[in-house]
Amino acid sequence: MIKLAAAAMADVGLVRDMNEDTVWAQVFHPLNAPPVGLLVVCDGMGGHLGGEFASYWAVEAIKSELSDLFASKDPRATVILRNGEEDQAQSENAASKTDLEEFDLESYVRNAIQKANHVVFEYAQRKPEQAGNAGSTVSMAVIYGNQMIVANAGDSRTYLLRNHRLQQISKDHSLVAHLVEQGQILPEEIFHHPQRNVIYRFLGQKGLAQPDIFYETIQPGDALLLCSDGLWEMAASEERVIELIESNSDPLECCKALIETANEFGGEDNIGVVVAKIE
Repeated sequence: MIKLAAAAMADVGLVRDMNEDTVWAQVFHPLNAPPVGLLVVCDGMGGHLGGEFASYWAVEAIKSELSDLFASKDPRATVILRNGEEDQAQSENAASKTDLEEFDLESYVRNAIQKANHVVFEYAQRKPEQAGNAGSTVSMAVIYGNQMIVANAGDSRTYLLRNHRLQQISKDHSLVAHLVEQGQILPEEIFHHPQRNVIYRFLGQKGLAQPDIFYETIQPGDALLLCSDGLWEMAASEERVIELIESNSDPLECCKALIETANEFGGEDNIGVVVAKIE
């Protein structure tokens, strides 16, 4: 049976005044059952304080909608929270192993995305003086055993690192990504394009969100990286990212090293990072 370890960290960077990135990493190892993981990166945007609140409430909504996955009737089961801290699961009305096996994980993920979309939209409607046109990207992964579901809207990304190769699992919903697909610009041009921040899917839109959903099977030796554009735009060298993740066995140390690298290359945006290691 595989083991998971994960950590999350966000940094304001060197240019911005506020941090609009919100991150979360949670791993649950129930006794005699496959591990469960939730990894989330949200990058907020819009209005005075709008982006900061949008990303925060988006993550809180996702956590709330998926909370049943991280509860156990066995008080000895251990929940690993972000930054490596441990706590004991004490819920008496929680999901058992059988319950988890019967979960439709994709439905849970889609419902969580829609809930987050609704929460951000309603917040912007109720507090226009603060929120303005608040919205948030999202890239998230839900893991059950060796199965992983990835959902994203916007240009925050989820990567799989396997056999020294970094593969982007998610798909950017941005103008520059569309231009690359159409052959109108080269991939390396997205880092300097004047409209690289134009996003056409995000949380906080009226109606239903439209996330992309991806499935992956993970295996021992894999690592996962979820990040906002504040990392992948700054640390453009995949070789450097791979080196930092592979050279640090502790996910929290990986997060620190990746953020330091993004800041070394300018730190022009907030930096949200989640790293998970699979053993």
